[in-house]
Amino acid sequence: MTWTGGFGAACGWLLDKIVHGLALTRISPNVLTFLGLVINIVAAFFFGHASSVNAGRYFFYGGLVIIGAGLFDMVDGRVARRTNQVTVFGAFFDSVIDRYSDVVLFFGILVYYARSNHLRYVVLTAFVMVTSLMVSYTRARAEALIGSCKVGFMERPERIVLIILGALFQWAGVMAPVLWVLAVLSTITVVHRIQYTYWNTKHLAPVSEVPTAQAAPVLEPAREAVLAREKAELPG
Repeated sequence: MTWTGGFGAACGWLLDKIVHGLALTRISPNVLTFLGLVINIVAAFFFGHASSVNAGRYFFYGGLVIIGAGLFDMVDGRVARRTNQVTVFGAFFDSVIDRYSDVVLFFGILVYYARSNHLRYVVLTAFVMVTSLMVSYTRARAEALIGSCKVGFMERPERIVLIILGALFQWAGVMAPVLWVLAVLSTITVVHRIQYTYWNTKHLAPVSEVPTAQAAPVLEPAREAVLAREKAELPG
């Protein structure tokens, strides 16, 4: 076994022990999901209170906090399955809270640039905030129509990893380039999903021509997509 394989096995063992301990408490997976949001708010607090003097240190703290919040993202679905608490609402709630977590982190970064009088990066951060939501929104709307839309690279795990890297290395001014990367790749992902949905719906009849009796089955892929999302834990 290679050292990377051993490290992965050790992390898996530790994660399983954490999930087992949480399962014994019978805690609701929705509570774990919400706690992840609370921890991300703490990270946003560090970002927003940083200044040109202490930005490196405060962003580093925020990056570490986001890593801690990621633990809750990893365990909530596993705890749900371990305690037989998997529900359609749980998938919905997890998706909504993830969007809030994204927004609150970008809002903290936006406040930092606003306090530092960097208007260009205030606008850039706001743009990245919008595109990050659009990445998730385009997938959700597409999957309500065509069942699956997993195309595109810049999903939530990639966004979080980039934000963590930008935060941990802000002492070298890395957050600004990270925002540019997020802006470009998120926009490409949105365009890719729009194009993918277009090519997969162009053969369908106009909505006005779909008989009323056939309208209900059109919504079935949305329900199936939510169930599959909960089972596979695929973030937007």
